[in-house]
Amino acid sequence: MLNAIKNKVTALNSEIDYKFALWKHTKNLPAIAERDRVIVDALKREGVYVTTLADLGLDSTTNLLNAARNQLSTMAAVQNSQIAQRLPQIYTVTDLPEFFTWGSEQKLLNIVENYIGLPVAFQGVHLRKDFPNENQFGTLLWHKDSEDRRMVKIIIYLTDVEEKHGPFEYVPLSLTPLHSLNYYRIYYKLWQSGYLGINDEQLQEIIPKSAWKSCPGPAGTVIFADPKTALHHGTLRTEERSALFFVYTANPPKRPELCTQYWDDTFPKPELCQTSEVM
Repeated sequence: MLNAIKNKVTALNSEIDYKFALWKHTKNLPAIAERDRVIVDALKREGVYVTTLADLGLDSTTNLLNAARNQLSTMAAVQNSQIAQRLPQIYTVTDLPEFFTWGSEQKLLNIVENYIGLPVAFQGVHLRKDFPNENQFGTLLWHKDSEDRRMVKIIIYLTDVEEKHGPFEYVPLSLTPLHSLNYYRIYYKLWQSGYLGINDEQLQEIIPKSAWKSCPGPAGTVIFADPKTALHHGTLRTEERSALFFVYTANPPKRPELCTQYWDDTFPKPELCQTSEVM
């Protein structure tokens, strides 16, 4: 009982410190263009904003795409056609300069900082292939990420993504406002699942499918999302999908132990794989 009280007091103090830090940093937020302010406002309002690499207009985009195509061509073939649950193939490419440079573009950092409201950290980037699956599991379930109170993932489609490729899908924040009945009903179901996620049928009991927002798009589509605040998932697919996932949090994040996967050896690193093949 005493430990429970101490934990609640600690959590409350942490939130007070967080709110004070937000207030204190307001005057230090970097200036951004109006077109970038649209992204920040959409993240606050709906949890997601969809644009394109062309509209972002970053100088390092050509190098990024060339590097991504090269890495995709060297990713090992996966023999999983007979497996019931086909896990995604994930490579950590944070250390490769083309990916790090794009993710560190000042324009992106300024957008993220204006949304998060605190100094930010670019945690890293994953190159990811997702495979056909018939049943929901893992990130195919509706879920929320836990690295920080607010965070940003920038998803770049490297191939055209139609419904058959399993586009990113989310529930707009306007349908689950903080402390609303829907907000608590969703959290209860997530709690029941051990925070692993809920399936389509469970979500439809709260939010009708017609209100879910799917994000198909051609190669070069860019999705800004806060995976902590917006309930989201990848939809079931019948064809493979390739994408990049850039991850940003406050510096430091609330749960730094969950961020190490974006730069440590949790997943293979292509340059290490290539070196081992040469040897």
